[in-house]
Amino acid sequence: MPKWKLILEYEGTRYRGWQEQPNARTVQGELRKAAENFLEEKVELVGAGRTDAGVHALFQIAHLKYSRSISETALRHAINDRLPSDINVIRAERVPAQFHARYDAGERFYLYQIAVRRTAFGKPFVWWIKDRLDVSLMKRAAEYFTGLRDFSAYREFDKNTDESPLVNVNSIELALIGELILLRMGASHFLWKMVRRIVGVIAEVGRGNIIINRITELSHADIARLTAPPSGLFLEYIRYAGDAPPGPICPSFFRY
Repeated sequence: MPKWKLILEYEGTRYRGWQEQPNARTVQGELRKAAENFLEEKVELVGAGRTDAGVHALFQIAHLKYSRSISETALRHAINDRLPSDINVIRAERVPAQFHARYDAGERFYLYQIAVRRTAFGKPFVWWIKDRLDVSLMKRAAEYFTGLRDFSAYREFDKNTDESPLVNVNSIELALIGELILLRMGASHFLWKMVRRIVGVIAEVGRGNIIINRITELSHADIARLTAPPSGLFLEYIRYAGDAPPGPICPSFFRY
């Protein structure tokens, strides 16, 4: 049976996240509906990573398995014709039968965008923080989260997963570009709400409300209250064996 690697982008504002859920509109659900409507059969559809409600993706990966033989161009065009305008298949690539979008992914990158001024156009894609932020302090705080750490205090409990709270954060970049503070994190995997809670803590350091050497004293409840909104978060890149690393950190549109 043919298997395809789909490279997707989507605006997550209207969806309850990537993963299919009963009685909820999701990105995976819309993609499955479009594919099965065109192919007229049930398909296997698996994503490389879950995104929460309201979170966007610049470079989500999914694999699609079905029985019919069809060209890449025809498949991509047909699915896109059936998708809502806020979900788009960028490319479709034929892959070996053993390829698995989730289990073969070696590294995932998330990008968070904080606006330092009110914006008329970017509200769905940023977290606007009215307070003055000390970017140099935020960079120092970001360094605290690199390496192998127990992120139990930064996760949301999920009864459907037994993932270890130990996560090796390979890289964190934080940069002020124009009127955006951009934060990129790379790791093999992330826990539910982990990125947004790290961003929330870093923002409080930038506000001057948390001293860097007191980060370790924050409780789970303290951290949960600081969870950054989903609007500024993007699944930026999924890296597989042989893939190049992501390019220089930059704002969120039309880069791949």
